[in-house]
Amino acid sequence: MTRESVAAAAERLAAARDVTLLAHVNPDADALGSALALGIALRRRGATVRVAFAEPDRMPESLVPLDVCGLVVPPAEVPAAAELLVACDAAAPARLGALADRLATAGATVMIDHHASNPGFGDVQVLDPAAEATVVLVHRVLVAMGEPLGVDVARCLYAGLVTDTRGFRTAGPDAHRIAAELVAAGVDPEALVRPIMDTHPYAWLAALGGALERAVLEPAAAGGLGLVHTTVPLADVARFRTEEVDGVVDVLRTAAEAEVAAVLKQVAPDRWVTSLRSTGRVDVAAAAIRLGGGGHRAAAGFTCDAGLDDVLAALRRALEPDIHRSVDPLSTQVP
Repeated sequence: MTRESVAAAAERLAAARDVTLLAHVNPDADALGSALALGIALRRRGATVRVAFAEPDRMPESLVPLDVCGLVVPPAEVPAAAELLVACDAAAPARLGALADRLATAGATVMIDHHASNPGFGDVQVLDPAAEATVVLVHRVLVAMGEPLGVDVARCLYAGLVTDTRGFRTAGPDAHRIAAELVAAGVDPEALVRPIMDTHPYAWLAALGGALERAVLEPAAAGGLGLVHTTVPLADVARFRTEEVDGVVDVLRTAAEAEVAAVLKQVAPDRWVTSLRSTGRVDVAAAAIRLGGGGHRAAAGFTCDAGLDDVLAALRRALEPDIHRSVDPLSTQVP
């Protein structure tokens, strides 16, 4: 990413009168925080703004308070040919789901993302894999636009930053400086973060216990660095919020004997959304790419249409450090 691309994005956004901002399917705090931060700023400038994602049919409950202007609309309300379309935190066009076709019909497109596996798309590409979160890049664009943050924009940016850096454990100096700026703008970290990261229904504790009881440690996997994996069954995926289900991997990754943690979430009888994490010695994005997914070196994922045993076998092969053969892609989705 260059300063020129940030400047180009800022120029397009500042001049736009009608903007559609898309987050990836099953949006997290970084995707929605990015889209809503830009959306709130653009609404302040007088533009017509809408924020959308293809699925599911509602926002994550913990992120609803970020949408203070009511910008989120259902997919059916996304124009067939948007004046300006902005893709936020989407590692590839396919991550926009059923709304990906809008990229071809929009008058102009801007992509803002930080995934290392992103192939690059859009008329203007603000892409920086070194950025800890997409909200970091959105912050740069807002600065280039000369936009004051304000507390509503700052809360959206902080939500994406704190979640994508695991509570700032993977944040560099610039991210910490941005966080300080956001707090100075009025963000209350405890009030904002607790509902997003630290609040779950009591019934989830038993389901989490079940997932941990199903955990399997394979010390010889990942070139002898170890793999720990578990599953979240379809009933639990359907019963609980994304906030709960997606958090299992953060507990599993604490196993000291495994470099790689994998959580396989069942979303259909033979369809598994798999989240991968590593402590850094294994590039799980490379493994995910071999399986049709993508992500970052320490956090990635893929989706497979196959039986559980087949998914695990494919994952083991993809994690082999000396792999030279190709692994058949099973999807193009990154959880």
